[in-house]
Amino acid sequence: MAKRKSERIYGVPDEENPELTEEAMRRSIPAKQFFAERGLPMPGRPKSEAPKVSVSLRLDPDVVDGFKAGGPGWQTRMNAVLAQSLKNQKKSA
Repeated sequence: MAKRKSERIYGVPDEENPELTEEAMRRSIPAKQFFAERGLPMPGRPKSEAPKVSVSLRLDPDVVDGFKAGGPGWQTRMNAVLAQSLKNQKKSA
């Protein structure tokens, strides 16, 4: 009787995930090369032309809780509020 996924022991090769041999390692190629050779786009999110900058910031707990209460995407919403505030400051200056 075949094991169900929930009964598998992780790290132990099985029929779906055979042991990686030296020969298989020699034949392997980087994912970027694999997709390029087949004319396929790389999976995942494309690189942004204007990547965000990671910062460490101390905020009042009620501010963070208020944004988090809106559910997933709270950091994006916070960024939008800050960006709009900056635009408003520039208009009034």
